[in-house]
Amino acid sequence: MPRYEFRCRACGDTFEVNRPMTASADPAKCPQGHDDTVKLLSTVAFTGRGGAAPAPGPVSAGGGCCGGGCGCG
Repeated sequence: MPRYEFRCRACGDTFEVNRPMTASADPAKCPQGHDDTVKLLSTVAFTGRGGAAPAPGPVSAGGGCCGGGCGCG
């Protein structure tokens, strides 16, 4: 189940709420009881399969802005 981060505008507390994606836009009450909260934007990074880093590609010497490996040179 996704976890969403909120901040209370009244007390400044930051807290997390687990809820289904269908309820992601629903308001959340601060643990201190305040109703004036805002959902924070979060970033999520996905890397390769199973979290493993992708294998490095062939290294090309010279040319272009990035060494020529991407074909830009």
